[in-house]
Amino acid sequence: MMVSLVYQVARKLLAVPALLLRRDASKEAELLVRRHENAVLRRQLSGPVRYEPADRLWFSALSSLIPRRRWAQVFPVTPGTLLAWHRRLISRKWDYSKCRARPGRPSTACAVKALVVRLARENPGWGCRRVQGELIRLGHPVGSTTVWEILTSAGIDPAPRRGGPTWREFLTAQAEGVIACDFVHIDLVDLRRVYALVFLEHGTRRLHVAGVTSHPTGAWTVQQARNLAVEFGVRVDSLRFLLRDRDARYTESFDAVFTADDIEVVKTAPRAPRMNAHCERVIGTLRREVLDHLLIWNESHARQVLDAYARHYNGHRPHQARGQLPPLAREHPSPMTAPIAHRILRTRVLRGVINEYRYAA
Repeated sequence: MMVSLVYQVARKLLAVPALLLRRDASKEAELLVRRHENAVLRRQLSGPVRYEPADRLWFSALSSLIPRRRWAQVFPVTPGTLLAWHRRLISRKWDYSKCRARPGRPSTACAVKALVVRLARENPGWGCRRVQGELIRLGHPVGSTTVWEILTSAGIDPAPRRGGPTWREFLTAQAEGVIACDFVHIDLVDLRRVYALVFLEHGTRRLHVAGVTSHPTGAWTVQQARNLAVEFGVRVDSLRFLLRDRDARYTESFDAVFTADDIEVVKTAPRAPRMNAHCERVIGTLRREVLDHLLIWNESHARQVLDAYARHYNGHRPHQARGQLPPLAREHPSPMTAPIAHRILRTRVLRGVINEYRYAA
């Protein structure tokens, strides 16, 4: 708008001498063009000639005072270039594109784009149309073509089959139906050794201490399996696999207890403790947090210690695999509005070997 105004003022000022001296107006305009051209050349002696917007405005304004047949001899540019400059000035004057809204569809919000990428990565079997349907259900009316473009820009194949699941995804999906078992040996004060049979649910990380004995026979192991099946009750229907090693104390009768509930027994390879890694890890946690800090007197004392730790493990101890939730918790408690004002209570487990903290009611 400012350029157009300056151009109109320059034309009006140059029109004054043209009215007063019609005969000499053309010659005077030619002189002005030559002088300005010399000024442009002197300004750019070291490089090619470049006309700035002010130069174009000045030449366009002077063109109205010079006959068109003389343009080729007077102006340093072609007549077509000069007319193009004039048309550009006129188009800028009548350009209202900045005053009205941008045409076309609005761009997709960054939050929606991030959600599209998240849905595709968390669900490898979803194609662009399946992702679009989920977005519509969440209240984001996005077209399938837009979803396709977002996934392509993010380097994700928009086809519904992007390869099989990773090992982590496969094991996480199978964890809900897996339970593992193993023996823990405990050395007593008098150097005798007792054994405890523990079970661990992979999905919830819930720990079960089946029993403690100094002579773990096959019959004793079968009885502990029966007691566990009774404890599970209807929850046993959610289990699909029992993971155990090849210890001779796991007899056919032991496997039959779980087979009767449609649980398949999976044996690990010989001398391969990593195949039962979750159970091995919970046994290591049990030793580091309790057994290495206490003197166990007898079987009864060992059972008491293991039961107390199992209650702490299942009801209070956070787990990384569950987002820092204990095995029996379903969701995190609501955040405190003013936690500093509440008094914190400590519960001593096993005479202070383990401490639990909570806010006073």
